[in-house]
Amino acid sequence: MWAYESVFYQIYPLGFCGAPFENDGVLQNRIKKVIDWIPHIKETGCNAIYFSPVFESDTHGYNTRDYSKIDCRLGTNEDFADVCKALHENGIKVVLDGVFNHVGRGFWAFQDVLKNRENSRYKDWFHINFGGNSNYNDGLWYEGWEGHFDLVKLNLRNPEVVGHIFDCIKGWVEQFDIDGLRLDVAYCLDFDFLKNLRGSCKSLKNDFFLLGELLHGDYARWVNPEMLDSATNYECYKGLYSSFNSMNMFEICHSLKNQFGSENWCRYRGMHLLCFTDNHDVSRIASVLTNENHLPLIYALMFGMPGIPCVYYGSEWGTKAEKKDGDPALRVSFDEPQSNELTKWISCLAKAHRESKALCYGSLAVPVLTNKQCIIERQAEGERVLVAINAEDKPYVAHFDAKCGKAVDLITGKEHDFGGGSELPPYSAYFWKCER
Repeated sequence: MWAYESVFYQIYPLGFCGAPFENDGVLQNRIKKVIDWIPHIKETGCNAIYFSPVFESDTHGYNTRDYSKIDCRLGTNEDFADVCKALHENGIKVVLDGVFNHVGRGFWAFQDVLKNRENSRYKDWFHINFGGNSNYNDGLWYEGWEGHFDLVKLNLRNPEVVGHIFDCIKGWVEQFDIDGLRLDVAYCLDFDFLKNLRGSCKSLKNDFFLLGELLHGDYARWVNPEMLDSATNYECYKGLYSSFNSMNMFEICHSLKNQFGSENWCRYRGMHLLCFTDNHDVSRIASVLTNENHLPLIYALMFGMPGIPCVYYGSEWGTKAEKKDGDPALRVSFDEPQSNELTKWISCLAKAHRESKALCYGSLAVPVLTNKQCIIERQAEGERVLVAINAEDKPYVAHFDAKCGKAVDLITGKEHDFGGGSELPPYSAYFWKCER
């Protein structure tokens, strides 16, 4: 699976392109801005893009009006096809947000229900009670996602609904040559729907990538040969920043060993979950960390742990924003990409990750662990890489059996000698590839 050797770059298009929050119906081809960013995306070392919603919606993209039409605030289907073509020509895969649990009130079939009520041929596309009422005083009740009546829940047990969604996905592959989907609120989706979705998508492309948004619970219920290829690793997202802020590397290493360790009870060994330091729904990591010296280190740990790394646009140069200031603060438009030492660091990490079988596929062990330091061993296909982190403001010397005398740091290309102990300077990180 190509995704298991990729580094993702996430773009929230409506924010990235500076589109108005409300759908004003005015057609503007803002989405072509992505083409201007391709050199920067390649500079960061990313070779896949995950686009948050791009289809016609009421406001923020997750309240879809039409699955077959690019949002007019972003441009036309032809504009987006040009974007995808340019990305593919530059070796960048394209994954779209599949928002299938719910639609917006402006969705054409729901509008027909509001107009024709019991006589609408689409009334069974949703969960409707014509004897009730909604917060919008529609004179009918319908199920909304988690009580949000602006997000109208689809009836995924209805073959017509499923058929419509699958036809639209087929159209996305034909028009845009997409390589996969990220499924919004995958934890809400019917398991039979997911199984059928997998079969349909894999028939379009054998290597079609299916990523699910999962928060809590047992990810293996969704990520398995019958359903999804991957899921968002929110469990380790929290562990990443919390371990640095509390100076307790035991937290993240405990989570990693619990998920990917060698014991038989480890839950996700062999899985490739999506790992991230932030995204469009949470505060920017530069605003979360209490010590700015930890910013390069948290990326090193994220790129060194099992999983598929994902970078959220703008965070690669340390943009700050907090969730308490609202979603628009997290989904801003930048006039042009920026580059600094953090960007260059992430570029080196991404290259190291992509080119290392151990980092993409390797097993996990933790030979060195203190409150402020950790060394994580990754091993696959005869390659061993030691991910070393020192989160402290003073040097640390690690004494352990590296099982080799010398190594090369995949980040800098410099040689490392394990003889007499391995010194980690203050606030440092290394990917030591051991020589046989």
